[in-house]
Amino acid sequence: MRTAKFQIGEIVRHRFFPFRGVIFDVDPTFSNTEEWWEAIPEAIRPDKDQPFYHLLAENEETAYVAYVSEQNLVVDESGVAVGHPQIEEFFEGIEDGRYVPKQLQAN
Repeated sequence: MRTAKFQIGEIVRHRFFPFRGVIFDVDPTFSNTEEWWEAIPEAIRPDKDQPFYHLLAENEETAYVAYVSEQNLVVDESGVAVGHPQIEEFFEGIEDGRYVPKQLQAN
């Protein structure tokens, strides 16, 4: 099994499409539906055997949750915070350019 290149809290952008986001979860390999995967045009469809990342994503028009393969992400070096409305659900704030995950509370 491969080690994930990116970590939770890291700000990344898509290699080809105009959106960026903060990673809030990582799957070691593809873990979405076959229908979702087949909807990606074959010419740009990523391999399933790599980490996939859940992002609190944003573009110029909206905020949403994205599911992106490792091969299609690069580090966002803009230094700009992500403005997704769910940031505070997952993170305490930013430290050294990375979001700090909230600690889980035991019930």
